[in-house]
Amino acid sequence: QVQLVESGGGLVQAGGSLRLSCAASGPDFESYAMGWFRQVPGKTREFVGGITWLGGSSDYGDSVKGRFTISRDDAKNTVYLQMNNLKPEDTAVYICAARWGRWPSVATDGAQYGTWGQGTQVTVSS
Repeated sequence: QVQLVESGGGLVQAGGSLRLSCAASGPDFESYAMGWFRQVPGKTREFVGGITWLGGSSDYGDSVKGRFTISRDDAKNTVYLQMNNLKPEDTAVYICAARWGRWPSVATDGAQYGTWGQGTQVTVSS
């Protein structure tokens, strides 16, 4: 089972960009589907984006489509989330998750993911 560590969060002005990284340790990273979720206190965890094994397919939450891009580098055991044109409502803890299996499509339900990182804080100022 992999372990996940996120990095790259921080404070950015509205309209700016950040790139989050999620480094995985453990075997068979290439066989995991990966996802990014975000959590704001008092609100339901929200699906941000996901990518299948080998990067064959990706999907995004409606609120980030066209602004965020998920990618993976299996040689580095890392998945990335490029966030452009950030808005104050993107402020949240961003959490990386792994789902074992060579699924053909992205799961948007967090219950489908078995391994989670600790999260990294992203704050967007207006």
